[in-house]
Amino acid sequence: MQIFSRPIDSSDKSSSLWRETCAGKIYTELNRSSRRSWNPLEMIVNICETVSEKLFIHKEAVMGIFTKTAGYFKDRLGKTRDKISSSLSSVLTLVRNIDESLLDELEETLISDDIGLETTDNLISGLRDAYRSRQISTTDEILPFLKEHIKSYWPGRDRQLCLAHPGPTVILVAGVNGTGKTTSIAKLAYIFTQNNKKVIVAACDTFRAAAVEQLSIWAERIGVQIVKHKSGADPAAVAFDACEAAVARETDILILDTAGRLHTKKDLMQQLTKIRDVVARKIPGAPNEVLLVLDATTGQNAIAQAKIFTEAIDVTGIFLAKLDGTAHGGIVIAIKDQLDIPVKFVGLGEKPEDIAEFNPETFVEALFN
Repeated sequence: MQIFSRPIDSSDKSSSLWRETCAGKIYTELNRSSRRSWNPLEMIVNICETVSEKLFIHKEAVMGIFTKTAGYFKDRLGKTRDKISSSLSSVLTLVRNIDESLLDELEETLISDDIGLETTDNLISGLRDAYRSRQISTTDEILPFLKEHIKSYWPGRDRQLCLAHPGPTVILVAGVNGTGKTTSIAKLAYIFTQNNKKVIVAACDTFRAAAVEQLSIWAERIGVQIVKHKSGADPAAVAFDACEAAVARETDILILDTAGRLHTKKDLMQQLTKIRDVVARKIPGAPNEVLLVLDATTGQNAIAQAKIFTEAIDVTGIFLAKLDGTAHGGIVIAIKDQLDIPVKFVGLGEKPEDIAEFNPETFVEALFN
């Protein structure tokens, strides 16, 4: 049994809700079984259906606020769409029938579109197998094949946001300085406030005075509370105070900004681990999400950044910033295929509302049409 795509254990933030819901349902089922012949399989099914329904309903209600239309995505992905459409058309319109030469040329095209070497190899291998088994035979069938194959990379629950019920939900945000991390935090906070959620942001990036100042400006602009210390303070101490404030003020969402550039990988790992441990002690099961902000304009460099951070902390999702201003949008596909980390949110502009829940169906259709 999983909650929001993550297994339940004794430390999970939903464990109390799990125990409460299960206890009530088990009691009901046992009472029913005493009045009729007992069917253990039926009882287990009834319990699981009840618990699943209760624990998923809150997620669905909140995630709806991030939804954007296909037209919105298509408009904001203009640079990437133009690049991919142009390069694919130049290959697929030259010939009618599929052969090895065309597949080789298509492979070079996908690599140049920032799909990545490994991901492109997987896609071309799938195409080659389909061609050799006569599932496809003409170039008209290549694009539909690629679209469906890419969509299959993202299972439905893979990209869901894990929310504490009841709160506070703690979201730890990491990323290299300059990726748009602080702006992405502001976008998350803004959208939550628009859904009547009480939000606190915490300035745990104390190594840069500008980071604290920037987050303070955003907090004032969008109307959320901020917990901050003076420059150079212990980031874990900021996280500690933020957790206390979130609980005391009955906050729904706590978002932690963390340092994006330390001298060594060891420093990064130690700091993120310390913040995570402090948060977990103050709020059992937290952090509920660890989002890594990547800059879409950096292309394949984003993959290298992600690998460093995933060694430091268990990243649950990607916030891909600046996707509207780049022709490197194909990196979304490579991130999922190579790192097996779901892109959960994308930044599609400079305004607080320019954020969207990542939807692979909408993204792929916008990208390849």
